[in-house]
Amino acid sequence: METNKFLLFGFCLLIFSSYSSLEYEYYRGSCPQADHIITSTLRRIYDQIPELHQHFFDCIVQGCDASVLLDGTDTMESEKDTPPNQSLKGFDHVDTIKSGLETVCPGVVFCADLLVVAAQ
Repeated sequence: METNKFLLFGFCLLIFSSYSSLEYEYYRGSCPQADHIITSTLRRIYDQIPELHQHFFDCIVQGCDASVLLDGTDTMESEKDTPPNQSLKGFDHVDTIKSGLETVCPGVVFCADLLVVAAQ
């Protein structure tokens, strides 16, 4: 019984330590321009769409993984096309921001992180 408690404690510690590596400025070294690219693009397009709600709606279904940005296929429905998300606007603006990021830091910044910074 005592061994099981230690195993459970060790497992919980392992899980906690994997989450403790999250950083506020994660891209500081790999793409220092990321925050600037996202915020400056948002300022430029703010008059067209004052808020991007994708981050909130993305987090509702199985976590914040940017799956709300995926287009559907013949065999899979997109979260984008479900009734609660059909009112979302600005997917083209997210694409614009991602393109800017890919130009400067190809393959570095995740779409889920882009949505978090945009939501700030």
